[in-house]
Amino acid sequence: MHPVLISVVLLICSNVFMTFAWYAHLKELNNKPWIIAALVSWGVALFEYLFQVPANRLGFTVLSVGQLKIIQEVITLTVFVPFSVMYLKEPLKLDYLWAGFCLVGAVYFMFRGKFV
Repeated sequence: MHPVLISVVLLICSNVFMTFAWYAHLKELNNKPWIIAALVSWGVALFEYLFQVPANRLGFTVLSVGQLKIIQEVITLTVFVPFSVMYLKEPLKLDYLWAGFCLVGAVYFMFRGKFV
């Protein structure tokens, strides 16, 4: 399997854990002291790093750091929007679409040397 594809799959897994670590406590632990939420989030974030570190190490064999970062941001928005809408029950806004268009531009600029 191509290193970029493996890296993307690992980054998707990493992002699912990251999103839960950063935001799930707002729903699940909102009545607990912040230190409890921070410790639980830290525990979840460990799993994020177990996917993120190998993803970036493998991706860096064929991509630049900037390209890895832009891929990460696209994945972040792709994971965050459904999480926000389905898990946190936030309204779906057109702002997510506009942010997505901005990321498409970022992808173009970071990868344009690869395509021309």
